[in-house]
Amino acid sequence: MASALILGATGQVGQFVLKELLASPHFIRVGEYGRRVTDKDSIKTGSERLEQKKVDFDNIDKAGLKEGKWDVVFITLGTTKADAGSTEAFEKIDREYVLNAARAARVDDASHSQRVVYVSSAGADPSSMFYYPRSKGLTELGLAKLGYDTIIFRPGALKGIKRPEVRVKEIFFGAVTSILSHVSDSVEIQVPMLAKSIVEAGVVGSSGLPDVARATQSGSDGAKFTLIDNAGAIAMAKKDT
Repeated sequence: MASALILGATGQVGQFVLKELLASPHFIRVGEYGRRVTDKDSIKTGSERLEQKKVDFDNIDKAGLKEGKWDVVFITLGTTKADAGSTEAFEKIDREYVLNAARAARVDDASHSQRVVYVSSAGADPSSMFYYPRSKGLTELGLAKLGYDTIIFRPGALKGIKRPEVRVKEIFFGAVTSILSHVSDSVEIQVPMLAKSIVEAGVVGSSGLPDVARATQSGSDGAKFTLIDNAGAIAMAKKDT
């Protein structure tokens, strides 16, 4: 039995991860910390194991994340430049908030093993000339330096998300990836499938991942992490069906 903290549970991926966590018998305690938290009345399973707390990510050290002594930290925080308003704001939310929160949740106790599972993006690369994949890549390396057993997912296009507004570009791009998905399992993934694989990775850790995950070691010296790509995430979700 273990405890899990999720940061970003109200996002498009996070809400599915939270649902999986609360349905899992492995986690006896689940913490949902965020600027906003899920309406408990909307939770059908496991609400009695859920601890919720609204936090200010600009002052995350005051949120008491260490006090929870969480075994697994799931991070699904993320945004876009359009939603953030500028490149600077994007990087603050998408990288600084993620790294600061993970650092704040790290317990200074060598006897307490912790792992972090982070949802990155396909194409993440710290040396990319483009700001989005570069920011994701730098976040990955930053997490890998914190001393966790670090597992990172790089999903492709997300399918099955529900937004209050219509995004024409997403509709067009989704149609293209749906066609391509018939010839490759690297371009898109249903969000519930991704969430299932994310939670399983949190349960078993890097050393216990199934062969179908095709997990690889990535990063640099002093910042190594376990990487699972889109195809691996799909295979993990399907292996017990």
